[in-house]
Amino acid sequence: MARYSRLEVAAVMKETGMVPLFYHPDTVLGKKVLKACYDGGARLMEFTARGDFAFEIFAELNKYALAELPGMILGVGSITDAAAASLYMQLGANFIVTPVLREDIAVVCNRRKVLWSPGCGSLTEISRAEELGCEIVKLFPGDLYGPGFVKGIKGPCPWTSIMPTGGVSPEEDNLRGWFDAGVICVGMGSKLISKQVLADQDFVGLTQTVKNTLDTIKKVRNN
Repeated sequence: MARYSRLEVAAVMKETGMVPLFYHPDTVLGKKVLKACYDGGARLMEFTARGDFAFEIFAELNKYALAELPGMILGVGSITDAAAASLYMQLGANFIVTPVLREDIAVVCNRRKVLWSPGCGSLTEISRAEELGCEIVKLFPGDLYGPGFVKGIKGPCPWTSIMPTGGVSPEEDNLRGWFDAGVICVGMGSKLISKQVLADQDFVGLTQTVKNTLDTIKKVRNN
């Protein structure tokens, strides 16, 4: 069962401005990544459930977060049907992220007041997601649309909260472009938690990268 309501999760997304994305089949390594991101100031993590028995890995990571990382909010991404969403919510997922707009997922998440963020690529999809109760829309793949698309959406729909995933990197110019366009937060995967970091197990470096990225987000928001 989720420990955080959808409104609580949305508030943390807005406050921190970043959701790290991560998947790895090694649970021990996953815990170290989670701890490094937490030590760097991240308070959210999207576990991208793309591998065999991924639900078993998530269960262990969520137990670890609950026991050792107070305030760390774990959710699950790459969910494509209501059954998978229900399974992960049973394991304590606090938010569900999807690559597409699926109304069946909206129903099961809303029933439990769990935040769901569907991948949308048009104003029509975004509007439908909001009609279904979506708090924060995922713009995916973000690199195909860019900040200009976000700015265009925010013109007629200033109430829309958008989180781009894909095409987001820790560099100040990149982050400034997205936040100046009006995004509420960003999702960041391999540009933040790179294959090299995992290969070298450079968790000290990852902690510093997360901290620097969050500091940069604060800077571009304040300016």
